[in-house]
Amino acid sequence: MLFRRAVRALATAALTVWTALVPVGRVAVAADTGSSAVVFAYDRFGEDQNPSISIRLDQFEAHLDELTDGDYQVLPLPRILDALRAGKPLPDRAVAITIDEASRSAYLEAWPRLKAAGLPFTLFVATDAVDRGSPAHMTWPEIRQMAAAGVTIGGLGASTQSLVPRTAEEVAAELRRMSDRFQTELGQRPTLFSYPQGEYSLAVRKTVAEMGFVAAFGQQSGVLHPQADPWGLPRFVMNETYGSVDRFQLAANALPLPVSDLTPDDPLVTVNPPPLGFTIADSVGDSSKLACFAAGQGRTVLERITEDRVEVRIKEPFPPGRARVNCTLPAPEGRWRWFGVQFLIPE
Repeated sequence: MLFRRAVRALATAALTVWTALVPVGRVAVAADTGSSAVVFAYDRFGEDQNPSISIRLDQFEAHLDELTDGDYQVLPLPRILDALRAGKPLPDRAVAITIDEASRSAYLEAWPRLKAAGLPFTLFVATDAVDRGSPAHMTWPEIRQMAAAGVTIGGLGASTQSLVPRTAEEVAAELRRMSDRFQTELGQRPTLFSYPQGEYSLAVRKTVAEMGFVAAFGQQSGVLHPQADPWGLPRFVMNETYGSVDRFQLAANALPLPVSDLTPDDPLVTVNPPPLGFTIADSVGDSSKLACFAAGQGRTVLERITEDRVEVRIKEPFPPGRARVNCTLPAPEGRWRWFGVQFLIPE
């Protein structure tokens, strides 16, 4: 089976060059497999000129083959969120697919392949580019066509620009503008939100929650579980660089790593390097094999403050922009526990 081959190939060093994981939490495997889900994030498809946000078509097709041939349950994102909110079980290896930005390549390349595979997905739409008639994006009739076919439509803001530098009033105004366009064009307002560029701060998160969105997603890696913050949910980002089928398999089989008392609690960094710390849940068991990796710096030193409290010693300040720290813990059956943090480093 593909998964077993992937485990043998990746169990040693595959975790050292990845995107974004962080602290670890503890849930028994029996509970994990019934109350968690992996969400994948895509943007553009087959756009070789944009490798940082696009995935090659052969890579995407390999992902779809894995999902249809492997032991996964690809579910609509709202169904997963409803189950987690209600404390209802989910099938083991539950997966959701999301696409950001409503690009033309998502309409022409991704949607036909997803339809042929019979896989549901969520499309997060940024309204300004659609309103401008950008040739790189879908049109409102095309988005309505997708909605009529059962695609879940969520919001990505109006402009796709980061919300973090804005005031609360400016963030609220952009979200209202986006939501009004949804109401006019689709007859309903979005309840799911994707932070533009995956960036958010505590202040932005607060405004998004106050505006009535039931869930919001970043671009830090990790697994959804009942204790996860509804307005800071993780996704595994797939692009040309990080889109190998090996990485996809490893992520699709991941288990959650819930933590508590995370510091700093705001992704917007005020002290650089950030003094990252977290408490590991008791139910995970032995966490002695926990490993954390800082972007551009490799494996970090971990200091045990108590049996369950861990502090990550990041060696060097991060450069301005986005930075990630990834922590993983091996789990039974060759699977891994994941949790991710994306930090924002001001200029």
